Amino acid sequence: MTMLETIEVETAAKPDAAVIWLHGLGADGHDFEPVVPEIVRRGERAWRFVFPNAPVRPVTINGGMSMRAWYDLKGLDRRAAEDLAGFRDTDARIRQLIAREGERGVPTNRIVLAGFSQGGAVSLYTVPRFAEKLAGVMALSCYLPAESSFKEERASANDATPIFMAHGQWDNVLPMSLGVVSRNFLKGDIFTMSRPGRNTMARISGSRSTFTPLHFPTCTESSIASTFTTTSSSWNSR
Repeated sequence: MTMLETIEVETAAKPDAAVIWLHGLGADGHDFEPVVPEIVRRGERAWRFVFPNAPVRPVTINGGMSMRAWYDLKGLDRRAAEDLAGFRDTDARIRQLIAREGERGVPTNRIVLAGFSQGGAVSLYTVPRFAEKLAGVMALSCYLPAESSFKEERASANDATPIFMAHGQWDNVLPMSLGVVSRNFLKGDIFTMSRPGRNTMARISGSRSTFTPLHFPTCTESSIASTFTTTSSSWNSR
């Protein structure tokens, strides 16, 4: 399997932590590249941001037009058939990227998997099925796919891995209700849902939308939500 093309930003020499960030439908790896300076100032800490390009494939919901997509999307209704083969293919490609970070000296427990829209759905698909502990998950404006096989395929390694979910308040493509249903499903399966810190909204708000964190009041502050702020503190306390 060919390795995905990636855009990479290193905030300092010899990165010892990584964020693999997946873009949304029809976008590419450059989409969230400008966010990096808002999260980590250059030289502040040594992180590598990896922004992969999704393969180009026909997308049913867009009339079969070919575009960058992590999987085929047949409909926005949760009752629509899911492209499970597409999810499995992308999952394997993301695992390649995680393995490459290990080869470059970044252990899996210092890797965050992040994503927006389709990319967020892939993140929520991969992490519960991944057999090694990851640092955290950030899933923006997305939903949990493949719920029917979740319990059967779930691995225990990331049961306590913090998950931060947020959704655009005025998202007219994927309604926030889809994110809420997914959050509740994960909460029912005793995953750690992160509670945002004070800087969360500043960290994840963009010019196009304002994200509402889908967190739980009872969760702890040890989270990717802060956003990377709390996690980075633990990563740098070695």
